[in-house]
Amino acid sequence: MRIFLLIISAILVNNIVLAQFLGICPFLGVSKKIDTALGMSAAVVFVMLIATICTWLIYTFILVPLQVQYLQTISYILVIAFLVQMVDIILKKTSPSLYQALGVFLPLITTNCTILGVAIMVIQKNMNLLDSSIFAIATSLGFGLALVLFAGIREQLALTKVPDGMKGMPIALVTAGLLAMAFMGFSGVC
Repeated sequence: MRIFLLIISAILVNNIVLAQFLGICPFLGVSKKIDTALGMSAAVVFVMLIATICTWLIYTFILVPLQVQYLQTISYILVIAFLVQMVDIILKKTSPSLYQALGVFLPLITTNCTILGVAIMVIQKNMNLLDSSIFAIATSLGFGLALVLFAGIREQLALTKVPDGMKGMPIALVTAGLLAMAFMGFSGVC
């Protein structure tokens, strides 16, 4: 039951984009088409899981024993950048088709603050490795859900008549606010 609540909370109640406001740049920048939103979502799920596991291990087995927890943020940034580069290189060599599909999104993930945010949150919440992994997957699925929903709404908005002063980013920000308010309705669930 605890794991189920953790998953529901991460996806709907405490959505990383709509409730905690992390990852706004890719949320607004990559959400013009559903295809690109799905690609970015898949890449975030993969990288967030690997980054969370690696950063948890580094914190638990390197930073804490050496009593250098103050190096947490800088070490996490380095680990995330390294992982994204390694995934980029491995995909380029082993699966060119998958690299073509995700290759454009991998550099964007390096600057996606949701990855760093989740890595720091699992330590702040004192989660074990299993809970951290589940939290990372659920949070990235919540990120993907918000991104795909927003992309679908933006595709629909492109087909409708919008006043000139609201075209582009203004209507996108209003829509994001309404979507965040809709997700607030889940706050009583957990």
